[in-house]
Amino acid sequence: MKFKPENYGISSDYKHWVGDKTEDYIGPFFFLIDGSTPRTAFRIQEHNLNAHDSVHGGVLMAFADYTLCMGANMGQSESVVTMTCNNEFVAPAYKNDIVEGECEIVRRGKSTVFCRCTLRVSGNVVLTGSAVIKRVKNR
Repeated sequence: MKFKPENYGISSDYKHWVGDKTEDYIGPFFFLIDGSTPRTAFRIQEHNLNAHDSVHGGVLMAFADYTLCMGANMGQSESVVTMTCNNEFVAPAYKNDIVEGECEIVRRGKSTVFCRCTLRVSGNVVLTGSAVIKRVKNR
């Protein structure tokens, strides 16, 4: 299923990554490759909330992983998998907030990509993360 970002209050410049059922179920998540800075976005919905009516930390970690992987493959069809992912929660986010992610590539090697991400709501940091992403060669 293909989702439209404008149906979630996200700019139509963003695209939906087709093929990941979990990301669609949690999100849907969207991405934009703007030069060398991959960006991501999703709107927090009722099913993303924890018992405190803020976004569940696991949802933010899944979105951070999505952001880091989009950075690693630059929105292309290259397959990547997460080897390590570390996250620090900075502030809560709530229903209807749009979470925006940005990925920075620290180093891109032949088989691995080292990257960092920041997730924000209205410009305020809610999570920072880093990862080592494995580039998977097609057989």
